[in-house]
Amino acid sequence: MERLQKVIANLGYCSRRHAEELIKEGKVLVNGQVITELGTKVKSSDSISVEGNILDNNKNYEYYLLNKPRGVVTTTNDEFGRKTVLDLVISSNRIYPVGRLDYDTTGVLLLTNDGNLANKLMHPSSNIEKTYIAKIEGVMNPTSIMKLKKGVVIDGYKTRPAKVKVKSIDKKINKSIVQITITEGKNHQVKNMFEAVGHKVLKLKREKYAIFDVKDLKVGEYRKLTFKEVAILYSLVNKK
Repeated sequence: MERLQKVIANLGYCSRRHAEELIKEGKVLVNGQVITELGTKVKSSDSISVEGNILDNNKNYEYYLLNKPRGVVTTTNDEFGRKTVLDLVISSNRIYPVGRLDYDTTGVLLLTNDGNLANKLMHPSSNIEKTYIAKIEGVMNPTSIMKLKKGVVIDGYKTRPAKVKVKSIDKKINKSIVQITITEGKNHQVKNMFEAVGHKVLKLKREKYAIFDVKDLKVGEYRKLTFKEVAILYSLVNKK
């Protein structure tokens, strides 16, 4: 038997403090009954739902952070026989990547078998920030920077405003290093955004996804997320 708020947090729905608030607000049900008393204890066999979302107290969810290398596809299998991210992360469960990175793009990638969290993270309404470092052809000028910040049209769709910062410019070789943060995740979006303002992306790395970076992971390495990290992700996607 464990306290209800602790179980909710351990299942990764939200932080323990937020769980306590939800309990007091009458948004948590155990076996179909509304629970408002903090400290209520539950069994692993009990059915728990929070804000209408059923939590599986018996499900063995796993969450991983991978520093994706170049030359690896972000799919569960590849028709051309190329190496996938699932060849790098060893799990006894059927996990899958949260979103995708291009074949030649490196950096932060989350993987899980928690479909509820994955779907919420990938939905545009969650506004999850994704930060990339791009090496591009040409020298970025203020006009192009402003266009990216305000949003550019790609494939008939105007992108959301982005955060853009030029890290360095090398006029001799006509190259720039640019940091860009977006809250969407459309196919090839970052590359297409730069091309829309006249710059080809030569190299791309996702250096941050929400709260995560891969500074402590070598290329190709991965680690499990902590309960606290999963709770933070849930708090990001469930915030009002």
